Amino acid sequence: MKSFGQYLKESKNTHMTHIEDRVIYGGVKGAREAILALRSLRDMLAGNADKASDVTVKWDGAPAVFAGTDPRDGQFFVAKKGIFNKSPKVYKSHADIDDDTSGDLSDKLKAAFDALKDAGIKDVIQGDIMFTKPELKKETIQGEQYITFHPNTIVYAVPAKSDLAKKILSSKVGIVFHTAYKGGSFEDMKASYDVNVDKLKNKKGLWADDARVRDLSGSVVFSAKDTKEVTRSLSIAGKIFQKIASTTLRQIEKNPDLAQIIETHNNKYVRAGQKITNTSRHVDSLIKFINDKYQKEIDKRSTPAGKSTQQKKRDDILSFFSKSNKANLKLVFDLQNAIVDGKLKIINKLDKLSNMNTFIKTKNGFKVTGSEGYVAIDKLKGGAFKLVDRLEFSYNNFSPDVIKGWDTPSRS
Repeated sequence: MKSFGQYLKESKNTHMTHIEDRVIYGGVKGAREAILALRSLRDMLAGNADKASDVTVKWDGAPAVFAGTDPRDGQFFVAKKGIFNKSPKVYKSHADIDDDTSGDLSDKLKAAFDALKDAGIKDVIQGDIMFTKPELKKETIQGEQYITFHPNTIVYAVPAKSDLAKKILSSKVGIVFHTAYKGGSFEDMKASYDVNVDKLKNKKGLWADDARVRDLSGSVVFSAKDTKEVTRSLSIAGKIFQKIASTTLRQIEKNPDLAQIIETHNNKYVRAGQKITNTSRHVDSLIKFINDKYQKEIDKRSTPAGKSTQQKKRDDILSFFSKSNKANLKLVFDLQNAIVDGKLKIINKLDKLSNMNTFIKTKNGFKVTGSEGYVAIDKLKGGAFKLVDRLEFSYNNFSPDVIKGWDTPSRS
C-alpha cells in the first residue's frame, strides 16, 4: 500500500472535486471514498495517525505557476497551466515570457523565473504566486500592524514585526508550492502532494512555502468531544448512504450532464450564501431548474430541428426523475449535507493551526475569515478532495461585495 505522500489525485492536478460532490460524480465508490477520507482525517486529528501528509492547505493564490526541468532538453522553465496541453507551452527566458504574455502576468512569471532558475528543481513543481514585491503593503487592521498581500479573494496578513514579515519583505516574489510531477515527458507526468520547499537551493529573493500542514504529525488536535461530534456526522452519513439505492448513484455517475446540472443548481445556493435545508424541496427546485434551462435553449432555436434537439436533451435528463429516483436523490442531498457537516468541523479545527491571519476586504473594511480550505488525500483509494467552507470562502469568492486582489486581464 502506498503512503499518503505517494498517492496521486490523477495524472495532472488541473481540477479537484469538493469532497461532498464525490457523491454525484463518483457514484457508490465516490460516496464511500468521501466518508472514508473524513474518517481518516478525524483519526489523524485525534492523534491516531503518524503522518500529516494526508492533508494540505489550499492557499488562495494566483496565477498558477509551474517550474522545473523540461524532460525534452534538460532546460529550466516556468509555465502556466498550458504546460499539459497537447503542445506544451513553456518559457525558458524572459523573451519567451514576453512573446506570450503581457502586463502583470508577464511581470509575475519573470519574477518567478529569476527566483527559481537556480533552485535546483529536478522535475516539475506547481504552485501559486502569492505576491511580488510591489504588491506588499503595510496596513493596520483592527488595531494591529501587518504586512499584507492580496492575490485573490483572501487578504493574508503577517504581524509587521515578526520574523516572517522580515523574510517576506526581503523577497521579490512569494510562491506556495503544492504539487510535484515526475515523468519522462509532460504527457506522462504523474502528480503527487509531496513538495518540500526546504529542498530548494539558492532562494535569495524568494519566499517559498509548501502546502503541508505543519505541527500536526503525532499531535492531538481533536479533543474527545471534537472526535465524538465528527463521528456523529459520519455515522449519520453512513446510515444515509446505506439507504440510497446504488442504481440511483450509478445513473447519476454515468450521466455527466445530469451530474453537472446538479452541481450547477447546488452552486446557486452557494453563491447566495444559503444552506440547503429542505432536501425534498430542493429536488423539486432542481426539476424546475432543468425545465427552465432547456426551455431557454428551445426558445433560442429558430428551426423545428433545433428546437427538437433541445427538447430531446431535456426529456433525456428528466427521464431520470422517476418516483424512486426522486426519493433517492433527496437522500443524496441529505448525504451531502452530512458530509459537509463533518467537513466543517474538521476545517474549523485545522484553521486554528495557521500561523497567518486571513481577512476579506469589503468597502466597509476588513473582516476575519478562514483559509481557502484544505486538500484531503485518501489513504486507501488515492483520491484527493477539496475541503472548503463553501458558504464562507465560495460565497466570498462569488460576492461582488468582497474586494478581490486580482487584476482581471492578467489572471485569465
